[in-house]
Amino acid sequence: MDEKTRIKKIISLMDKEYPEKKSSLKYVNPLQMLVSTILSAQCTDARVNIVTKKLFKDFKTARDYADVDVKVLEQYVKSTGFYRNKAKNIKKTGKMLVEEFNGKVPKEMEDMLKLAGVGRKTANVVLNHAHGKVEGIAVDTHVKRISFRLGLTKSKNPIIIERDLMGILKKKDWKHFNIMGVDHGRAICKSQKPRCNKCLLNKVCPKNGVN
Repeated sequence: MDEKTRIKKIISLMDKEYPEKKSSLKYVNPLQMLVSTILSAQCTDARVNIVTKKLFKDFKTARDYADVDVKVLEQYVKSTGFYRNKAKNIKKTGKMLVEEFNGKVPKEMEDMLKLAGVGRKTANVVLNHAHGKVEGIAVDTHVKRISFRLGLTKSKNPIIIERDLMGILKKKDWKHFNIMGVDHGRAICKSQKPRCNKCLLNKVCPKNGVN
């Protein structure tokens, strides 16, 4: 099987296995998606959803985040981990949204990357799910891990991995690769004990780095 055929097979198998291609974060607008994604760093989506249930009742606009005392915000997000840094970034982002973007979450990658606590992964997630724009592929820990094990990249640097994936995947597949990768990483291709014997990709995976 040549490499082009192998990659096509990987996408086809994952697409059938993980048809529900929606973020597990709960949000109703771009601002909520942005805040949720910032909070999701080093934290489970389930925990984030618990935290944002109350947070989103009390904070409706970018101005709300910009004006709140950071110590108060820390108490809301404390259980997500790294809460001081997250609260600081959310407050800074709220202020920037008010001052530079009329209180709205921007729709361009260049503008998204200006926001505090927002790297390419977060920007890609928000642009994709909140604005329906696909400018790249969000590379989180799951996508990083499975991309390396599947031989889709030789790098462990998220920026290089994204570039490699964009070079070999069709653009129509960029949109959902992160969600499929996250689902597969959680269910099968786990960090410590990958369930290779249960994996639908077993026959097309070189298992790079798997002991």
